[in-house]
Amino acid sequence: MSFLINLVNENLQFTCEVGETVLDAALKQGVALSHGCRNGYCSSCKGQIISGEITYPDGQPDGISNEEVRDGDALFCKATPVSDISILVKVVLQDKPIQIKKLPARVKQVDHLSEDVIQMVLQLPAIEPLNFKAGQWINFVLKDGKKRAFSIANAPNERNELELQIRHAVGGVFTDFVFNNMQVGAVLQIEGPHGSFYYQQDENPILLVAGGTGFAPIKGILEEILQHKPAHPIHLFWGLKARKDLYLQDLVKQWTDQYGLQYTAVLSEPEVNDQWEGKTGYVHQAVIEEYPNLSTLSVYMAGPPQMIQSCKEEFIAAGLDDHRLYYDSFEFSTDAQNAMKQKG
Repeated sequence: MSFLINLVNENLQFTCEVGETVLDAALKQGVALSHGCRNGYCSSCKGQIISGEITYPDGQPDGISNEEVRDGDALFCKATPVSDISILVKVVLQDKPIQIKKLPARVKQVDHLSEDVIQMVLQLPAIEPLNFKAGQWINFVLKDGKKRAFSIANAPNERNELELQIRHAVGGVFTDFVFNNMQVGAVLQIEGPHGSFYYQQDENPILLVAGGTGFAPIKGILEEILQHKPAHPIHLFWGLKARKDLYLQDLVKQWTDQYGLQYTAVLSEPEVNDQWEGKTGYVHQAVIEEYPNLSTLSVYMAGPPQMIQSCKEEFIAAGLDDHRLYYDSFEFSTDAQNAMKQKG
């Protein structure tokens, strides 16, 4: 038995089997619904139910509030239909279906970018490249079958490499291993690419907004944008706590010198010794101060859930068209979250 899913904003229809999520059914049939974590956290797949009913077999996801549910919103990565449904949800531009693969990857390079961020470069098999879009993410598949997701920090390249920026979440099993035991030459299992956060070839001026290691997918997207030699202006905002958290600043300066990129770093908790004269506070506040009217821009943003939510609310209130807002919301693994709670 299957149900009919009608996308009222796209004049598209597809079928969904009993017990299958709307997102899984869509992707299987080549309909690229917006999505990110696929775990019910990031809200990238959120849309509105116009008619029909859905259920959440695993319970209501953390990424949607009771008020949003009452208003008819749903997270389609976790929602399964119990009738034919008509929905309103963002569909992303996709020139061809993306094939998800499981591949071995050799650790080619490990560099410390800051006291708690490592850059890892993975070399993929030459005989089986991974076709991905800048901004997407991969899973590391651990020996116990658990998975850890990290964004790809580079645009596709002929070297068949993936660059990752991994923040050390103390108590997180995988990141503890990466920071304490990872060796160049190690072979890891990866799965991907995942996610619908990637460059949509906009003709509008672009704002790129990163929080912490949300800079990783933003960096990849920016590299791809620059390859297209855009005529429209680009402004990068990057929010961090203190000056010591800034990394790859020589690369950013290269972009500003060579391509005319505008760049604003925003520190929320600068230290006394930082002697910081730049922007302070939250990154979304700095964006609104610079661009009180966002109606003519496109925005790509990546970072922690609280930042993403604040940005969404403030930017849409400032006139940003929701269809020109693309984002990826980061979340720590369960073991890392538990460790931080115990520490707190």
